[in-house]
Amino acid sequence: MSCDDKVDCGRRRLLVATSVAGGVAGVAAAIPFVSTFAPSERAKSAGAPVEVDISQIAPGQMMTVEWRGKPVWIIHRTKEMLDGLTKLTDRIADPKSDRPMQPEYAKNEHRSIKPEYLVAVGICTHLGCSPSEKFKTGAESGIDAEWTGGFLCPCHGSTFDLAGRVYKSKPAPDNLEIPPHYYLSDAKILIGEDKKGA
Repeated sequence: MSCDDKVDCGRRRLLVATSVAGGVAGVAAAIPFVSTFAPSERAKSAGAPVEVDISQIAPGQMMTVEWRGKPVWIIHRTKEMLDGLTKLTDRIADPKSDRPMQPEYAKNEHRSIKPEYLVAVGICTHLGCSPSEKFKTGAESGIDAEWTGGFLCPCHGSTFDLAGRVYKSKPAPDNLEIPPHYYLSDAKILIGEDKKGA
């Protein structure tokens, strides 16, 4: 159909322009409604679960995410890191996390569901400082020659191993908190819920 036929060119352009504008306006109006399905920042800080992709964490590396306004560490432990945990039982205050503040799946030597991954809140249980990562071992760590890797709270000197367990005779009264979490798949963790609460 040419512009000379039943509908003139001006009317056709107006019809196309109106249709395009209406489509754009419809999409623009839908965006705020679609975004309401995702948890807001306020909901996240109040405790909404956080889904984390752990597939990119190389062995020996750590990533930090935020849950309830707290840093949560996810550490992909190597075999050497795990082997070091078995040598520390007599130096750790609560080696199997028997105190009731931990989920049942943290009451083991690795303090985790899967031994190779530690998921822990990175806040010292003494006065709420954030410990520093000290993954280097031995004298190279600057801590002591028998250090097998872990965390040092610079405020008052509490030390934690690579399972977040506090060493004996330190100011921190408890191991690092293990947040509720579970594996959605081999590559994804949901922090903030466990399967009992899901």
